[in-house]
Amino acid sequence: MGLAGVAGAFAAVNLGLPSVLAVIACILAGAIAGYINGQLVTRAFVPAFIVTLGMLGLARGLALVISQGRAIYGLPPEIVYIGQGRPFGIPMPVIIFVLTAIVAHAVLAYTRFGRHTLALGDSEGAARAAGIRVDHHRRIIYTLSGALAGLAGLLFTARVNAGDPTAGINYELTAITAAIIGGTNLFGGRASILGTMIGALIMGVLQNGLTLLAVQSYYQQMAIGAVLILAVFIDQYQVRKESRV
Repeated sequence: MGLAGVAGAFAAVNLGLPSVLAVIACILAGAIAGYINGQLVTRAFVPAFIVTLGMLGLARGLALVISQGRAIYGLPPEIVYIGQGRPFGIPMPVIIFVLTAIVAHAVLAYTRFGRHTLALGDSEGAARAAGIRVDHHRRIIYTLSGALAGLAGLLFTARVNAGDPTAGINYELTAITAAIIGGTNLFGGRASILGTMIGALIMGVLQNGLTLLAVQSYYQQMAIGAVLILAVFIDQYQVRKESRV
């Protein structure tokens, strides 16, 4: 997310590229990072946790190198509108959020790709036996995940009118918690876009509420961590209860 925002801001401000190309640079930066993750997992057989954790450090460092450790200001009005515009009185980020969720829900619930994704998460061995090209499919999923992180970086950058290399710090914890609260099984096989949307809204309300109550930021991190542990506990409890039945 931080790398994508810096890449887009650098393309628009430092290189003077058109806004459309800067937007593409944001999403492409995230997609490339995701594709590299997928290649390392499927071809180099490096555990996914290590790959994504390592890429987190690499992307953060590269963002700091590109921006020379400081935010890049002065974005074109077209990009700023993506984060601050209000067509029909509705904030642009909300519109993009809803449209992205609708597309993701349609893909996950009504397409072969979505069914294969859930099957892969449930049992890789069964997915291979069913003829699914597991490694190819996994690379696509990692690339899409990176592209969506790039989209998030674009929205954040447009919202604050700056490419900030420190954007998205600790967001991974919030994202995981929102998905699990929304009904996604941490170990695969079950997911819901609508549930994830609700989980994200719950996390947003929680964080905003703590901020309004003047709770210090490190206590907020403790609260998010506690919610994550509680959500996983409840999810696994339900799984064990269903297996006994």
